[in-house]
Amino acid sequence: MVSSFSVTGYRLRQGSPLDRATLVIFMQRHYIELDAEQSLGPMAATVDRYLSRDTPLWWVEADEPDASGQSNPVGGLWLGQATDQRTGVKHPYVLLLYVAPLHRRRGVATALMQVAHQWAKDQGYGQVSLQVFSHNQAAQALYQKLGYQPEAILMKRQL
Repeated sequence: MVSSFSVTGYRLRQGSPLDRATLVIFMQRHYIELDAEQSLGPMAATVDRYLSRDTPLWWVEADEPDASGQSNPVGGLWLGQATDQRTGVKHPYVLLLYVAPLHRRRGVATALMQVAHQWAKDQGYGQVSLQVFSHNQAAQALYQKLGYQPEAILMKRQL
């Protein structure tokens, strides 16, 4: 059972489908950082399509409130479900891992991924998968440090 968070100064909170608006904002922030030209319209549709009680969501909040006195999330992890196309085995898939820039390089993303791994083990899964953009070298380094290995290359052609 996932119950603790291993980064001093932060706490973990279980999310729910009621966090839809916050999740959309986090997805938009993530994609804006990766590609400022990207249309953000599909983000809300993606959340609406996949967010449910079956897709676990966690938020990380700083122990110290922000300038407004609020305790707002500074990081989030959202898991969906995928099927390994070679074996047919279902497993958790990272739909979103995001940490606000001011809170990066403090171990928050690593700790969130440890939450994902523990949750997956607790549910009886044997693997977790994710997709990372080819130009996101920092994320690739994090995932490789955590033991993830490239398995496929997504290719597309504009028409």
